[in-house]
This record gives sequence, structure tokens and C-alpha cells, in this order.
Amino acid sequence: MELLLVIIVLALVFDYINGFHDAANSIATVVSTKVLTPLQAVLWAGFFNFVAFFIFKDHAVANTISKTVHTEFITLPVIFAGLIAAIAWNLLTWWYGIPSSSSHTLIGGFAGAAIAHAFATTDGFTLGDVVENDKITKTLLFIFLAPLVGMIISMFITFVTIVRKVWTRIGIIVLASMATWFLFVHLQQGKAEENLEKFYKADVLKKQAAEDPTKQADYDAARAKVEAALPSIAHYERDGGKKAAAMVKASVDPEVDEEKLAKALDKADNSVIRWGLMGAALIFILTYLYVEKVRTPNAHSMANMFKRLQLLSSAAFSIGHGGNDAQKVMGIITAAMIANGDITDIKEMPNWVPLACYTAIGLGTLSGGWKIVKTMGTRITKVTPLEGVCAETAGATTLYLTEQMGIPVSTTHTITGAIIGVGATKRLSGVRWGVTVRLLWAWILTIPVSAALAGITYWICVLCGMK
Repeated sequence: MELLLVIIVLALVFDYINGFHDAANSIATVVSTKVLTPLQAVLWAGFFNFVAFFIFKDHAVANTISKTVHTEFITLPVIFAGLIAAIAWNLLTWWYGIPSSSSHTLIGGFAGAAIAHAFATTDGFTLGDVVENDKITKTLLFIFLAPLVGMIISMFITFVTIVRKVWTRIGIIVLASMATWFLFVHLQQGKAEENLEKFYKADVLKKQAAEDPTKQADYDAARAKVEAALPSIAHYERDGGKKAAAMVKASVDPEVDEEKLAKALDKADNSVIRWGLMGAALIFILTYLYVEKVRTPNAHSMANMFKRLQLLSSAAFSIGHGGNDAQKVMGIITAAMIANGDITDIKEMPNWVPLACYTAIGLGTLSGGWKIVKTMGTRITKVTPLEGVCAETAGATTLYLTEQMGIPVSTTHTITGAIIGVGATKRLSGVRWGVTVRLLWAWILTIPVSAALAGITYWICVLCGMK
């Protein structure tokens, strides 16, 4: 129990460090454009980091992190060593002002300690025996895809923003908003189906059946219930979890716990995010109409417009940062509680875990991260309020998308790609590629270095008698 408490404290310390390490992600552009002072910016970002607690309910990223390592290799010393390594690397990169990924630091540390544990306790194993290859592959892939997606979206938003004809610009925003709406509806439906499968434990039974043929009948029965229930949740967007669960009980499974199923389905609900994005699009449209049609547009009014809009885009990115990064620590704490026998599955996560994690990352952001602000806000490319709005909006959209898919991406990588995108839109020479290449090397090295540090830490823990 003592080691579990130490791990929980270390995890929240990491979350706090993550907050001030990644504060630059949320505030670099809004500070460098002088829209807010540094103090105002961290207060703004810290507040919206915590607001994410009320928006993200599914905890898909936390689930991914907790299942990065196979259950049999998750022990309290493994988690302890991973956290020590992650904290050390985060503090080192913060000290030298390198905007590395806290997310990948944590994943690398967790996996590295588990591999060291496998070496110590198992004769003959493959990497796939220790870590979940699919989850690791997605994480590695999005080291490059997250900044690329952020860059593409920021370039698109920048091009739309500089369209001279206001009605053409508004038309493009409306079409893009409609496409975004239907994309998130599709993701919501997919998540509802996934949660239905988890509710009937079909995902767990499938793995068990692959290892033990006697479990095949149990998996087939669970899968049959899932298939039969799918038509009942086909209109989940229209009906909601409560009505969908009632339909499942009436037509498929009379013995189902309707209340629990409704809760499982409602965790897929992303309507708050969708309506928030639509609200943001409407604010942009009304602002453009007011500045360019109601008033006579001039350079001063346009500059003020983008400064005000940057408050909105910065808040949106801070919500995405909180929702994405706090969940990673939730996954680690949950994995520790499972290893200690307090709970058996992430679905049993106590309510205090997300509350503590969102609080810790919000307080960490309030502490700021001034060394990295300079790199993010000025060294990559010079950012104006217009470009700050485009970069932060693109970064926020990317984070919301990846959170819905349960992929633990780096907010650092995402906003860096978005900032590069707005810089490249002006001209390729507007981006300081030397700084960008050094950042790329830091991103690539983060997971292996964190894994090596965690492995060494694990062996030290074993030599000191930790079990």
C-alpha cells in the first residue's frame, strides 16, 4: 500500500510537471503576440486545462496508456521506475528549453521498465509479449502524423482566413464545419459500438479465446450479443444512451443492466465538443461580418479582431491539452491500482483519479514554463495574432480528433506542427528549419531514452530490494 501511495504521488507530480513543461504549448503564441501577459496567459490556460474535466468523459487515452503493457508485466516497481524516468527526462528537457513530449516520455518509461522486468523474470520473450504492439505502433506513428495533421489544418485555416471576399470565406467555414460535424458523429458512433463490445467483454474474451480454445464459446456468445445489439444503437446520435440501452433490453438481452449499459454508451457522447466547435465557427463568422461588413475594415480593427479571437483559440487548445495529457496520468494511476489489486479494470476507476489529475495539470500550467515559451513562440517562426489563431485552432482540432480515437499524441508535437504550418504558409524561409530539425531529434529520442532510463531505474530498484 505504501508503494502504491508513493506511485500515486509521483504520478501527480509528473502531471504537475507536465503542466508547466507543456504550458508553452497553450500560451507561447498568445504571449509572443502580446495578446496576454505571461501571468494572464498561464491563468487563462490553467483554468481551461481544468475545464477539460467536465468535457472528456470517455477517457479513451487513459485506457490506451493503461493497456500499453500486458497485464502480467505490470507491477508497482515497473510503474515506479517508469515514472522516475519520465520525471527525470521531463525536468532535463525543461531545463534546456527543449519542447519534448511528456506523453511519449511517460509511454517510453512505462514500456522500458516493463521490458527490464521481463528480462529479470522471464526466459525467452519477444517485445510483443511485453507491450501491446498495436498501441505502441499507433503512438510511434503519431509522433510524425500529429504534427503533420496540425500543420495541414493550420495551413488550410490560414488560407481560408486570408481569403479577401468575406462571403467566400464564410462559405468555406460553413462547409468545413459541416464536414467536421459529421466526422465527429461518425467517431461517436464508432466509440458507442466499441463501448458496447467492452460492456459484453467481447474484447477480453477474444484475447482469451486466442490463448485458450475452451473460451471460444464464451467469446462467440458475447460477440453474438454485440451483433444483435448493434441495430439498437444504430441511431445512438438521435436516441442517446438511455433509449438505446432500453432498446437493447427489449429486443436483445432482457437481463442486461440497463443503467450500466446507458452509462457505457453515453461515455461515447462527444456532443459538447461538436457544439463547441460549431460555436467557435459561428463566433468567427459573426466577427468577420461585424468587422468587415458592419464596420469599415482597417488594419487596426483587423489586428484587434484577431487578438480577441486568439483568446478563444488559446482556450480551445488548453482544453485539448488538459483532456489529452491528464488522461495519460489517469491511465498510469489506474494501472497501478489494478496491479495492487484495488480494482480489476479501468472502468472501475474512482472518481477522485480524474479530478486529481486535471487539478494537477491545471496547477502545473499555472506555474508556467518560460524557457520553452521562447522556443515555441519566437524561435520556430515569428507569429502574429492571425497566425496564432490559426495555429491554436488547428492544434485544438487535432487534439480533439485524436482524443476521440484514443491515441495518446503529444500536444507539443501538435502545436509545433501547427506553428510550422502557419510559418510555411507565408514562405518556407519563414520557418527556422535548423530549430525544427533539433526539435525533431528530441521527439525521436524521447521514447528510447526514457525507456533506457526506466530500465536502469528498474534494475536499481531491484538491487535495493524493491518487489
